[in-house]
Amino acid sequence: RIRDGLSTESVAAAFDVPSQVIKRFDMAELNVIKLSLPRPNVQGTVPDRDMHGAGWAVILAGLNISD
Repeated sequence: RIRDGLSTESVAAAFDVPSQVIKRFDMAELNVIKLSLPRPNVQGTVPDRDMHGAGWAVILAGLNISD
């Protein structure tokens, strides 16, 4: 349900990036969807305020999954 209801376009809109920069990997055998997109700042530098990207999970949690 989530794999079919979560569009790459909706993720791109939530993160305010073009959908072309998002790499999506659907791994059905693991029940996993991996989404990869460029970080706004290099990890570990002074402007990087979210070292592990955990704050991005909150944005994903707020997305609606269509049926």
